[in-house]
Amino acid sequence: MADTTDRPATTRLPAAERRRQLLEVALVVFADKGFHGTSMNEVAEAAGVTKPVLYQHFTSKEALYRELVDELGTRLERAIVEGVAEAVGPRQQVEAGFHAYFRWATREGPAFRVLFAERNRADPLLATAIEKVESAVAERVAGFIEVEGLSDEERQVLAFGVVGLAESTSRHWLSLGLGTGTGA
Repeated sequence: MADTTDRPATTRLPAAERRRQLLEVALVVFADKGFHGTSMNEVAEAAGVTKPVLYQHFTSKEALYRELVDELGTRLERAIVEGVAEAVGPRQQVEAGFHAYFRWATREGPAFRVLFAERNRADPLLATAIEKVESAVAERVAGFIEVEGLSDEERQVLAFGVVGLAESTSRHWLSLGLGTGTGA
């Protein structure tokens, strides 16, 4: 009989719940150690599952990371859309969007670190996943910018500037340890 004392005890969960759990655990591990510093073994161990269980859900660390980034990007985009829902006029929408972005970044610090860790920019695979999120958010922001005489391309460039400003400011805010408050 095989010795199972070193294997984590797993609770049988439906596939969708297990996948959700693995993504949430991966969020914490990736936020703490970064993509390159994280192994699938560490994610499996933190989730209390075996590596084969983890690989049943995600074919590779890259696949796990990409799905996590996509989900976090969707969460950020949803937070911004909800934040601007009540705003009247383009200026108020942009202001509300900034506020929603900062609020999300400070309340969801680990998610923000996974999405926008500077070290991920150097890896083409990771950079592509992150650029996809930035583009989606910038596309939303561009829809809020109504400046007479701006072409669609100029509006898009301005939206990327707004997103970059929010990202950079949020990164600095969190680096100062200010991300635990709710005042953002």
